[in-house]
Amino acid sequence: MRKLLIPYLILIAGMVLLDVLWLGFIAKSIYADGIGHLMAAQPRFGAAIAFYLLYALGLTIFVLAPHGPRRSLRATLAAAALFGTVAYATYDLSNLATLRDWPLSLALIDIAWGCVASTLSVLAAKTAMDRLAPA
Repeated sequence: MRKLLIPYLILIAGMVLLDVLWLGFIAKSIYADGIGHLMAAQPRFGAAIAFYLLYALGLTIFVLAPHGPRRSLRATLAAAALFGTVAYATYDLSNLATLRDWPLSLALIDIAWGCVASTLSVLAAKTAMDRLAPA
């Protein structure tokens, strides 16, 4: 389990960094235009911390841990992309199904973002895991 601690921490850092860039700068106006009327004035940091800890744990358990450093980079990144797509689609499609003003375009963009952010974060974590593995 210790061998997964550093990759887990890298996953957390990667997801946070990517989301700060994405939500804070790159796509800020997309979210504001689409769901600005639903957004809190300030983020709820407790909920955000819980999300990143749990999401990184899911990526660690279901993407990195199954085969460890023996798994090919391609297979690991494919699993990360699928995990991100499914997780973000669960959120966005549930919102699309239940919320009156949830835009389809935002749901599709957010699902794609989940795929990309998960894949990039796992790439960093997998690289670290492979370098830390005994030869």
